Amino acid sequence: MSNEAAYKKASHGPTAAIALPPHRHVLLLDYLIENKLERRMIMENQNQSMIINPILPGFNPDPCMVRNGEDYYLVTSTFEWYPGAPVYHSKDLRNWRHLTNILTNVNFAGNPDSGSVWAPALSCHDGIFYFVFTDMKRSKYPFKDAHNYLMTSTDIMGPWSEPVFMNSGSFDPSLFHDEDGRKWFLNIQWDYRIEGRNKSAGIVMQEYSPEENKLTGPIYKIFDGTDLRKTEAPHIYKQNGYYYLVTAEGGTGWTHAVTVARSRKITGPYEVDPQNPMMTSVHDKKLTLQKAGHGSIVCTQTGEWYMAHLCSRPVKGEYSILGRETALQRVKWTEDGWLRLEHGGIEPETEVIAPALPEHPFPADNNEHDHFRGEELHKTWNTLRSAPDESWCTLTERKDYLRIRGGESLHSLTDQHLIARRQQHLSCEVETSIEFEPDHFLQMAGLVLYYNTDNYVYFYLSRDEEKGKILDIMKCAWGEFEHLNMKIPVEGTSPCRLKALLEEDSVKFSHSCENGEWKEMGVPISISHLSDEGNGFTGNYVGIAVQDLQGTKKHADFDYFSYKAK
Repeated sequence: MSNEAAYKKASHGPTAAIALPPHRHVLLLDYLIENKLERRMIMENQNQSMIINPILPGFNPDPCMVRNGEDYYLVTSTFEWYPGAPVYHSKDLRNWRHLTNILTNVNFAGNPDSGSVWAPALSCHDGIFYFVFTDMKRSKYPFKDAHNYLMTSTDIMGPWSEPVFMNSGSFDPSLFHDEDGRKWFLNIQWDYRIEGRNKSAGIVMQEYSPEENKLTGPIYKIFDGTDLRKTEAPHIYKQNGYYYLVTAEGGTGWTHAVTVARSRKITGPYEVDPQNPMMTSVHDKKLTLQKAGHGSIVCTQTGEWYMAHLCSRPVKGEYSILGRETALQRVKWTEDGWLRLEHGGIEPETEVIAPALPEHPFPADNNEHDHFRGEELHKTWNTLRSAPDESWCTLTERKDYLRIRGGESLHSLTDQHLIARRQQHLSCEVETSIEFEPDHFLQMAGLVLYYNTDNYVYFYLSRDEEKGKILDIMKCAWGEFEHLNMKIPVEGTSPCRLKALLEEDSVKFSHSCENGEWKEMGVPISISHLSDEGNGFTGNYVGIAVQDLQGTKKHADFDYFSYKAK
């Protein structure tokens, strides 16, 4: 029976009970893959599950994935958010958990928005994990004040070595371990002399000496890039006698793409895939997964190949409020030795066939409702540029409460007293309960939606000279500050519960004081500015913050914080 006949037989009439012999399964799968037809029903009949994209929803860009035995690890960029470089873990590529963080002993105070940790890369060789990353101090044109570092560990859980300086002036490093024992450090070449804003001049490579713990020997220019331009994120893989160079091109926005080139020699010259790009979303704004690019690949222990890549799911086709996320695609090697999406074409899919590995779910993370019990913050929380310090963020001074002392403004690059978590759903509800007695209008505490110092919405308690303690809202959109001046009086009430209902590109706030009825705060407010478009490289966060611009460190106590997908 032909592949097509097998499909037609399975797709007519009641099919749920059909049990095809193993060789028919293979024929049917081949036909479905080759022709990009609907496969989910057939997969379910074969007890094969699907990977649902994105696998890491919410701000998780620039994925680098590696396999170590039966374990899969994936790291992403974190930019100014602390802790840096989360490690996600899976055993089946379907179920993922946040396992740990690598950069837990760093301080990026003063670094700009969308600076700090750029495009980390993880690799494993001879029982040692290698981690490389960029600390971006300044990313505006024409120069990149960027420094690249290497860390190692014999255990993914650490401890990790102190960062060792590799080189400066560029970004997106990776480390390739060749079969002859040599190690090669790659990153892009940034050339300030090039006209225009795109100053990416291709990929360069230099040998790394583990004995000397530094780069050594000549620098090789191995790839000039293609007409897609903005060549970044290099990774090298060895397969069937070829060195394959996988790069990101087209910039990290709507024109993002994955480019593949190959060479018999690691130093080149590299031949570009004649189909280039290997994957992109640029040609179809109706695709669910946009901005697809920045790929890294692994081979499972069952011989199946997958590529991790970044993507976004823009609201109304315009605003990437969740930021850039991580997805997986199933890939294959063609007879003539090129890497292709297994389903055919160059478009990323929201559902892909999972590998033939035993399903391995993890216990629920229980991070939707935090009662602030215990002595450490839950790992879902993040702070800006440096670790939360007991001097301003404590779980022990008042049992079962988080106490935050006031810091600098929401525009500060050095001392913001804010904790937040990723927004992971296009529609969600967040809520907190706060006790705060401000003495001055320069003291504030409340619920914040935060993209960066130029883009936020803040629902907060403060003090007004005439009305006493008040609730108010401020926002900053693309650098333009606006005080809504609502001044809702709440003098003599405590606690105050604050709620935000986020629905795609808008938010609606409400409050309840002394556990009374919920009262809405006016009309919905646009949050389209809490997105990547024209702002940077992160994504929206939801959290709580306290400011005391008088410097007296006035504190607020938070009873809980909840996050619910709608």
